Amino acid sequence: MEGRAPRLNTASVFENRHLCPVFRALANPTRMRFIEALVHGDMRQEELRELSPLRQPTVIHHLKVLETCGLLRSRREGQLRRYSLRLEALRQAEDCLRRLAAPRSPPFPHGDYR
Repeated sequence: MEGRAPRLNTASVFENRHLCPVFRALANPTRMRFIEALVHGDMRQEELRELSPLRQPTVIHHLKVLETCGLLRSRREGQLRRYSLRLEALRQAEDCLRRLAAPRSPPFPHGDYR
């Protein structure tokens, strides 16, 4: 078996593929800034816009990406929206990362990274 790559656990890949849009959304620094702010509680669209030098249409785009992937929920307040985190979606992403980072035996002997 020496010299062969470890087999990919396709079951776990397919089990977590619904999280791919979540990780893509979190890969953007502006979106991460919004997530970090929303950890402290709900915020209006205008309050989130003030966290970034971006124009309102761009902020709305980023918020829509976060909402579409399930990280945010919104509700209408007059002409604007109020956003809140969906903590369950963050927990699912965190659980996935914890499983990936869980200690296990390395696929190659120590130092042998072909």
